[in-house]
Amino acid sequence: MNAAPSARLPVLRRRPMPLNPLALGAVLLLGSLFATGARAQSLVQLYEAARGFDATYLSARSQYDASLAQAAQARAGLLPQAGLGAVASWARRDISGSSALSGSSDNQSATLSASQPLYRPVNKLTNDQAELSVDIARARLTQAEQDLIVRTSQAYFDVLAAQDTLAFVQAQKTAVAEQLAAARRNFEVGTTTITDSREAQAQYDLVLAREIAAENDLRVKKLALDQLVGRNAVAPRPLVAPVALPELLPADPQAWVNRSADAHPALLQATRSLEIAQLETSKAEAGHKPTLDLVGQYQVARGPSTTLPTAGNVRTNTASVGLQFNLPLFAGYAVQNRVKETLALEEKARNDLEAARRNVDLSTRSAYLGVVSGQGQVKALEAAEASSQSALDANRLGYQVGVRINIDVLNAQSQLFQTKRDLAQARYNVLLSGLRLRQASGSLQPEDLRPIDALLAK
Repeated sequence: MNAAPSARLPVLRRRPMPLNPLALGAVLLLGSLFATGARAQSLVQLYEAARGFDATYLSARSQYDASLAQAAQARAGLLPQAGLGAVASWARRDISGSSALSGSSDNQSATLSASQPLYRPVNKLTNDQAELSVDIARARLTQAEQDLIVRTSQAYFDVLAAQDTLAFVQAQKTAVAEQLAAARRNFEVGTTTITDSREAQAQYDLVLAREIAAENDLRVKKLALDQLVGRNAVAPRPLVAPVALPELLPADPQAWVNRSADAHPALLQATRSLEIAQLETSKAEAGHKPTLDLVGQYQVARGPSTTLPTAGNVRTNTASVGLQFNLPLFAGYAVQNRVKETLALEEKARNDLEAARRNVDLSTRSAYLGVVSGQGQVKALEAAEASSQSALDANRLGYQVGVRINIDVLNAQSQLFQTKRDLAQARYNVLLSGLRLRQASGSLQPEDLRPIDALLAK
């Protein structure tokens, strides 16, 4: 006895049609464009917005400004120093039996002093270290900027990938619904069993669950992009179909490694840190050296005279200028032990530089292989997409003539949409991998986003 069809989905009285991949791609692209509308923004535009809003990057920029001010402080040790001091006092003197010698007195004085270092090797080395620290601060800001480029691009393509996943799931839901309707219709006329309807219904329910998950994932990805750029409901522009991914140039990993030899921010920081450590050793050795300063002073004082027979308050003006020399003789072996410490730290900085070189070399080569592998995956998935479409068409035809069962068609549909989703994700991964390769080699700049912008819909 035939069972009643499920009430979870209305019966669709039409024959399922094969899916055309070009038509599906055009529908998805038009749907994305329609959804974005006038609010659609390019990757460069959203990066510029993130550059003025992202808290992590703004924090790095503030740290850079603070480092510049901190480095400028070290120059004070080479410049003149001046100070102004003033003293005012009152005294009462009582001498028994001598009222003439008893009384009170007021004293006031103002002193202007100045000094100019003539020979202070430690101050000179400290200033040299500060100039090197400016390069480190600039390299750190460059790293923060490169990180923002990658994070913005990642969030941008995460939204596009989530949109594609949702669109593919919805298209799959439509296709499964058509297959379910066909299975029900064939069951009603007695050409198939109830198994086909139940299999199609199970597949339809799974697609509904995937659609809910895809919708939620898209909302989360959009929130992340909005938070990064400081705008609400931003809509990234999709890739233009057909997608022509840029070639990887130069096509040699060693050429990318060579790019990082001088310009990589991490290597620059490690190099400057080694130079600062070497100067620190020189500073420690300078602990035995003398110092020489030019000092001057001008004082105006007013108070009672101490020279008889002058009576009352007098004013005196005193000016002096001279050289102040200081030579350390013995500091309890502090200088010698300080030199040992700085030599060990210098060796540490040298090893840190070598470790940084090796890490940059490894990360650059790994990123290069990631781009090459991604390009290969895109080509393979493009071929798989065409094969999956052909397999689906063959299974549909076989189902209509009775040589294939319903589950074969459903599996072919699932395989096709899975391949389409993987292909879209692989394309985004190739673009991101290209940016990460430039970041690994230390050459990533905001201008590298413009070739990607050229692949987006206008």
